[in-house]
Amino acid sequence: MHNFCSVGKRVPKIDAVEKATGRAQYIQDLKLPGMLYGKILYSKFPHARIVSIDTSKAKQLPGVRCVLTAEDIPDIKMGVYKDNRPLKKGKVCSYRDEVAAVAAVDPETADEALNGVEVIYEPLPAIFDPEQAMKEGATLIHEEHKTNVLRMPWKLHYGDVDAAKKEAAHIVEDRFTTTWVTHCCMGASGSIAEFDPANNLKIYSNTQIPSLAQKDFLDALTAMGLKGNRVRVIKPVIGGGFGSKLDTYAYEYIAILLAYHTRRPVKVEFDRTEEFIATSTRQPTITYISQGCDQNGKLLFRDINMILDNGAYTSWGATTPSVMMMPITSLYRVPNVRYEAKCVYTNNTYAQAMRGYGNPQATFAIESTMDMLAEKAGIDPIEFRRINANKPGDVSTQGLRITTCGLEECMDAVKEKLEWEKPKGESEGVGLASLIHVGGGARVYKSDGCGTIIKMNDFGKIDLFTGATDMGQGSDTVIAQIVAEELGLQIEDIHVIHTDTDICPWDVGSHASRTTFVAGNAALGAAKKIKARLLELGAKQLEAPLEKIALRDRHIQHQDDSEKRIEIGKLLRKAHFSHGGQMLMAEYFYDPANENMGKDFRGNMSMTYTFGTHGVKVKVDEETGKVKILNYVAAHDVGKAINPMLLEGQVYGGVMMGLGYALTEQVILEKGENMNPNFRDYKILTAKDVVPIEAPVLETYDKDGPFGAKGIGEPGCVPTAPAIANAIYDAVGVRIKDLPITPERVLAAIREKKGLDLCGQELGRDDVDECIIEE
Repeated sequence: MHNFCSVGKRVPKIDAVEKATGRAQYIQDLKLPGMLYGKILYSKFPHARIVSIDTSKAKQLPGVRCVLTAEDIPDIKMGVYKDNRPLKKGKVCSYRDEVAAVAAVDPETADEALNGVEVIYEPLPAIFDPEQAMKEGATLIHEEHKTNVLRMPWKLHYGDVDAAKKEAAHIVEDRFTTTWVTHCCMGASGSIAEFDPANNLKIYSNTQIPSLAQKDFLDALTAMGLKGNRVRVIKPVIGGGFGSKLDTYAYEYIAILLAYHTRRPVKVEFDRTEEFIATSTRQPTITYISQGCDQNGKLLFRDINMILDNGAYTSWGATTPSVMMMPITSLYRVPNVRYEAKCVYTNNTYAQAMRGYGNPQATFAIESTMDMLAEKAGIDPIEFRRINANKPGDVSTQGLRITTCGLEECMDAVKEKLEWEKPKGESEGVGLASLIHVGGGARVYKSDGCGTIIKMNDFGKIDLFTGATDMGQGSDTVIAQIVAEELGLQIEDIHVIHTDTDICPWDVGSHASRTTFVAGNAALGAAKKIKARLLELGAKQLEAPLEKIALRDRHIQHQDDSEKRIEIGKLLRKAHFSHGGQMLMAEYFYDPANENMGKDFRGNMSMTYTFGTHGVKVKVDEETGKVKILNYVAAHDVGKAINPMLLEGQVYGGVMMGLGYALTEQVILEKGENMNPNFRDYKILTAKDVVPIEAPVLETYDKDGPFGAKGIGEPGCVPTAPAIANAIYDAVGVRIKDLPITPERVLAAIREKKGLDLCGQELGRDDVDECIIEE
């Protein structure tokens, strides 16, 4: 066992006091001299030709400095598929389409100016069902694309699924659906754009991808005729991300264009309604799945076909099948796997990355049918999973190399803490579901790297410049703990800076639960360089062999003689102010040795994988369909807990997000229009809804992770929905296959099982004219 001083300690977040006292500067708090306020006009139709736009009234309004439509700007292409533009030209394809933008001296004038923009539309047939959108003759969302099905390569087949189906003793197959949910960041979106006299751009923006956003904005400048100019991205404090800030949005480009045209800083800031309407959701899915096993319960095949509602344009949601492949091929040992996903244009809102990045949708179908298959085979659900569990040293059908794996230990922890075999009360049930997720980076770009620069001053204090993004998850604190541990310092000696692309090194972004692993290894690599120089200086000063020198408690000391020691700051001053003086700086760029997937989607995309099992005990009210969570256990194999308190926070937050996904949350779209764009009608769980949660931490110490750690940012929300669905089935014998699992759905299923209609009458009775169900 290592005797750590900083790693493994329950250290509060280093920005906690700033946030708790209101000193933290969010985008909402920023105001630049001479700043104008930008506002965006959105479409009034889900699909329509733009016949004309008259901006004359808006331009004449006192205080208005600029009004832009697509006719006034260059052709800037946005999104993964480059099928989107900041302002729409010719037609609109969804209610969130940006039609015009204004800049004015204050927000009220900008709002008034929007009311003065007159748009004449010619409505077009719209389509909102992806399965209908796939049919021949369906309305085309983008005529130039010739089809509503995106040309995405999401198709694989390993082994021989059809032959395995013939061999299987037990097979289950079914259809599952998931819906739109949104991130609900407490800090709404916004940006401030400003050009200097040489047309170099500085943009303040909430982003999880400062380096990639910088490139996107450079491309925009090129389209504006400003090729070769500089872009500086500055991140304010971010009030939550969860994947919502992994792309660049129209509002950022609009801020840039308004700033360019007005020669003034322009701020575009969303209110809560706009945050719901104009930012992207989790990817909705329709999943057709079949799984089969032999008579002993060993899985033989998994066959999945998915349809994804892409919405009107393409962001990262369309790439989630690349991550769905991971649980589909590699959650449990499955020798034969077939998977195909089609992303389909509709006139709905378009999807973005969200915590888990497709894994929750896939795992809902996989783990629901794992329980169904276990029942058909007559095997206990835990034992069935144990028969098929991943183990250290496995190489999955997709080529994922499993290094450390605590999956069975996670199942054991859930079984013990839920008292799995204890008799349950009436209408009570237990259920579980497991997960696999990337825990050691995820190579979806050519580089999966992160850079770190360390500067150490004459007093032993460190300024650490990292490419990583802290958006509330505590990565700054974890990085400080890693460096403090390596250099024998205190956490307060480490000042972490991540806010500015002009001074911070490159990073691919805060996603894929990669920050602790990748940014942590980058920081550790730079710290090791500093450590080597400190030890060299210390050995010379203490006149001791290098191998006998250690860094501890802000001192360099002899390991065998505690009297032989010198304070690190004092040693640094001696080194600095002597002849030929020096100061300590180091840089390190860590790019993990993971692999891009090949054309057949094989490849070890992550250096290590995080495993976990969630279990839940529920009580179902059979009169109302309401599901009460009695106890929830979320066990994870984390490698090493750098900060157990922050890790537990990630798990608690992930579980609550997963519970909302499972039970209550849904963006309600009525013919493409968001009908619940507020926290009154969008049913996010609050502090009053917190359930009893236990979070056992299992440490397997991964050799590639910093001090053995794996990533844990996303797994907490991945298997929640199927665990709850399985527990409901155990409690009352009904299988819910569509999210969210509302009381109405549960009650309808219970009544159908009992042979009753929605009014509680026996099916087939014709003596009931009507009934009223009070909600």
